[in-house]
Amino acid sequence: MDDAKKLLAELLGSYILLTIGGFAIVSTALGVDGSVVVPLGFGLGLMVGLYMFGEVSGGHYNPAVSLGALLDRRIDIVTFGSYVVAQILGFVLAGYTIVWAFSKDAAAATMTVPNTNVGVTNLDTILLEVLGTALLVGVILRVTKSDTVGATAFLGIGLTLAVLAIAFGGFTGGSFNPGRSIGSAVAGGDLSDIWLYLVGPLLGGVVGWGAYTLTLLDGDGDADAEVSMPEEAAA
Repeated sequence: MDDAKKLLAELLGSYILLTIGGFAIVSTALGVDGSVVVPLGFGLGLMVGLYMFGEVSGGHYNPAVSLGALLDRRIDIVTFGSYVVAQILGFVLAGYTIVWAFSKDAAAATMTVPNTNVGVTNLDTILLEVLGTALLVGVILRVTKSDTVGATAFLGIGLTLAVLAIAFGGFTGGSFNPGRSIGSAVAGGDLSDIWLYLVGPLLGGVVGWGAYTLTLLDGDGDADAEVSMPEEAAA
């Protein structure tokens, strides 16, 4: 069984490598978004939040990550619900901080929307958000249980978000986080596309947990262990 999981890991790892690199190439070729400033801003911003508060709450900062933790029995349903409420409140407050500092139009500029200029459809947006969120959640679930790479978990999670935003951000806005999209949409005053960024990332959280679970080796940790509070770092 472990041999089959190792082969699956090689298949999925190879898929991830070319998919992320390929999307970055296509994005550059289309002139969609040549800047890495925004992806780094989000990735490094996540890292700052993890280093500040990750050891307190587990540092989810993302309903899709909390969903992955719930499915993996790292948190219970009550904790999941309360975390999601807290996360959304934090994102909405951040959105209105941008309104206060600049304007409502500035907050609207932070919204995640499909890039219809290059033909991105609603279905494309959902599928790319599923893929990106699955990769993010899968990384988080893995590194926060790893004795090998756990020491660099905060850095790795932040950089993972940055890389995903570089690859997919020019097409969907690179949310991978329902709360982040809700915060910008509420402050920007336009909820018309928000359903895409609820469906895609939440499905991605399930897919990421599934990929993580399918590749667990014997003795990789107790997936059935019941943990009432998240003690590992997540994003």
